[in-house]
Amino acid sequence: MEYILSSLTFTGITLIGVLGVYLITGLTGLFSLGQAAFMAVGAYVSAVLVKTFDLPFPVAVIVAIAVGLLAGLLVGLPTVKLRRDYISLVTLGFGETIIAVLNNSTNITGGAMGLSGIPQITNFPIVLASVIVCLLIVISYKYSKYGRQCLALRSDELAAKAMGIDVNKLKLTTFLLASAMTSYAGVLYGFFTSYVEPGAYGWQVSAEWTIIVFVGGINSLTGTIVATILLTGLPELLRAASEWRIVVYCVIVLLIINFRPKGIFGEFEFSLKTIKAWLGKGASA
Repeated sequence: MEYILSSLTFTGITLIGVLGVYLITGLTGLFSLGQAAFMAVGAYVSAVLVKTFDLPFPVAVIVAIAVGLLAGLLVGLPTVKLRRDYISLVTLGFGETIIAVLNNSTNITGGAMGLSGIPQITNFPIVLASVIVCLLIVISYKYSKYGRQCLALRSDELAAKAMGIDVNKLKLTTFLLASAMTSYAGVLYGFFTSYVEPGAYGWQVSAEWTIIVFVGGINSLTGTIVATILLTGLPELLRAASEWRIVVYCVIVLLIINFRPKGIFGEFEFSLKTIKAWLGKGASA
């Protein structure tokens, strides 16, 4: 039971990080290969504040998110003016820069050896509540005027500009929201594992999160949630059979890419309207 709760907790933390990628890629159509770096920022800032400076955990969380927002602002301001493919390159460079800084700041971060002895505060109830709050934020943003503008931006940036949408401001707002959310995921991760090290936040993690969004369906928040559970929770539960874990993971991804190129859910979104439609069909049958 403890192992299952641990796997669910890790899956929930990953889902919060993936929601940040969904905001950027799923809504605006941009690609960021440096999202995991914001997770590193949140994890390291909060861990150092609590372990070295004895700050209360809630205060460390707020400061870590604020630092993540500042980092997002520094990266986002010049980046949002670029074309989509260049944005992925800039964010990749940002991510590698953060990893290099963490590796070389031995006195503060422990360098390549990482930072250990972090108090274990994160548990399943905290992660579950955090996932619910983050989901509500993403849903509210998606169905707000900003979310509709993001969909217009994703479809055609020039047409969105012609309609009077400030695309640079919209990109920056979405990028900052994603940065804050991913930084918070880093806080939860650091205080769950009690250990952080730079290698856990490389561009591969960002690429994996992007794959999850595409597998679930780039237009579907429901698909993102299901794909995160499937591609993160399943490998964790299969960890006992480590020699088969990666094989099963790869087979699932390949099957979906070949037979469902738009992702598992495509543009489908689970909602109250969907439930009512299903109930209506069942009643008529």
